[in-house]
Amino acid sequence: MVMKTLLLAGVALMVSAGAAGAKELKAIGITLGSLGNPFFVALANGAQAKAQQINPGVKVTSTSADYDLNKQFNQIDNFIAAGVDMILLNAVDPKAITPAVKRAQAAGIVVMAVDVAAEGVDATVQTDNVQAGEIACQYLADRIGGKGNVIIQNGPPVSAVLDRVKGCKAVLAKFPQVKVLSDDQDAKGSREGGLNVMQGHLTRFPEIAGLFAINDPQAIGSDLAARQLNRQGIVITSVDGAPDIEAALKGNTQIQASASQDPYAMAQLAVEIGYGIMNGKKPENPMTLMPSRLVTRENVAQYQGWSKPR
Repeated sequence: MVMKTLLLAGVALMVSAGAAGAKELKAIGITLGSLGNPFFVALANGAQAKAQQINPGVKVTSTSADYDLNKQFNQIDNFIAAGVDMILLNAVDPKAITPAVKRAQAAGIVVMAVDVAAEGVDATVQTDNVQAGEIACQYLADRIGGKGNVIIQNGPPVSAVLDRVKGCKAVLAKFPQVKVLSDDQDAKGSREGGLNVMQGHLTRFPEIAGLFAINDPQAIGSDLAARQLNRQGIVITSVDGAPDIEAALKGNTQIQASASQDPYAMAQLAVEIGYGIMNGKKPENPMTLMPSRLVTRENVAQYQGWSKPR
């Protein structure tokens, strides 16, 4: 009995020592592409929620780089000066940001990349964009019966877009009766870009069965172009699962599906992994790819969306 009591006391002492040795998460700095975009607002909210689970008194500072590299450099330097424990980085330029990443790490700060990879960071959490392109285009091919003329509406030449197009092409290549009319038009990732490029496609091609747009804004712009030119019967799919696409899937549009991202959960996972790294627990793989889920007209009512707490 005495031995058992001693063993239990020893275990309790070890647990207490382990807890006492854990580094406290006191402050996080977040620098994002643009807080004018609901995607990044949800990302910031997810990070704050997870950080407060770890330490209710944590200080979380979210900033908008507005796609300005110099501004992002300054934000990171400010985080270093403030002595944050972790930085969540949505890099404006994944290569050019490297000196700032190294400065932060030299100051003992864990740097986590979110949404897009960045050179030199401790770890990255992003959507599996190849898989997102695959499921969006599989749905497209199925809806048009495995045959017909299809447009792949491209976007800015960044890794996420390239991976989505790669996934889409891999799926459509399995359907010999599907003809890709165009796959190289950059619609700039915007609603206006989607509208302008789609107007050109519709003018040029009299028959289009389906369109894959690399993100939701382009899909919404493309649907508007089709309505303006009175073109019907086009199956439109995309990637993001943004708030606007939820309304489109419930409304009178030709948009049929979007492969969703989950910025809220993405940020939560990044904070969790980053906190582990702070305490000596490195992930087996520094790149975590989050699977995409297809949101359709049939299941949109059950879709959690970007902003709902998890």
